[in-house]
Amino acid sequence: MKEVYFYTRPRCPLCEEAEAVLKLVREDASFQLYERNIDDKDEWMEKYGLMIPVVEIDGKVVQYGHIDYPTIKLAVDA
Repeated sequence: MKEVYFYTRPRCPLCEEAEAVLKLVREDASFQLYERNIDDKDEWMEKYGLMIPVVEIDGKVVQYGHIDYPTIKLAVDA
């Protein structure tokens, strides 16, 4: 099963849209989702601060900024 890490932060409109996309993908694909608030760790803030939302699958950044269904679904199914 794929491991999907979703880097986000509170009050982020793009993050809310990305979360909705991830929920739609979960209806059609099975994966383990881990949500991480970048404000929780300085390392995440430095790495992803200007990129959020970020979706990382099996250790690779698949998409950031604008998250879309086809890209995430293809990466989860790969």
